[in-house]
Amino acid sequence: MKFNLPELPYSYDALAPHIDAETMEIHHSKHHQGYTNKLNTALEDGDYDGIKLEDLFARVSSLSPAIRNNGGGFYNHSLFWTILSPEGGGKPSGALAEAIEASYGSFEAFKQEFEKAAATQFGSGWAWLIVDKENKVKVTATPNQDNPLMDVAEEKGTPILGLDVWEHAYYLNYQNKRPDYISAFWNIVNWTEVEKRFSAAKK
Repeated sequence: MKFNLPELPYSYDALAPHIDAETMEIHHSKHHQGYTNKLNTALEDGDYDGIKLEDLFARVSSLSPAIRNNGGGFYNHSLFWTILSPEGGGKPSGALAEAIEASYGSFEAFKQEFEKAAATQFGSGWAWLIVDKENKVKVTATPNQDNPLMDVAEEKGTPILGLDVWEHAYYLNYQNKRPDYISAFWNIVNWTEVEKRFSAAKK
């Protein structure tokens, strides 16, 4: 089983000024490529042919740190690129909008909760919107390259929206102003993709 770096569905400069071209190129071609290479190396030491990453995440506590960290890095970034778009922004619609309102009362209240999760994640990590086992949406966060599919996560579920708050995701443009980066994120969210993921995640 060999993983390949996914191509971006847009150019490196397409998300500017919200995420600059240099950050995107380094983030994708260096960081994500690094996770991809190290994951493939980690998987050489066992019989993992045909196993999905999601299945490995379900028992990641029993696997090597290299699989946990690099598998998470590969998966999280692969999701991240798809939920960004130069034509993004606005609000979700349909069933996802209804689910967000059911959980948080309003889209604005959800945004505040998500921004809080992203801003208060100590050190490196991710903020997420997940679909839990009751098909409800919930905001959560994980450290490092963990994600809510992992058996080590405090809040488990299927991630449908994620924001990378590692410094490599924003430091060239925003320096230590993580809240500014978080605020800019809403301008490039691809809600159509998030809605598709929401529909697929419901059981």
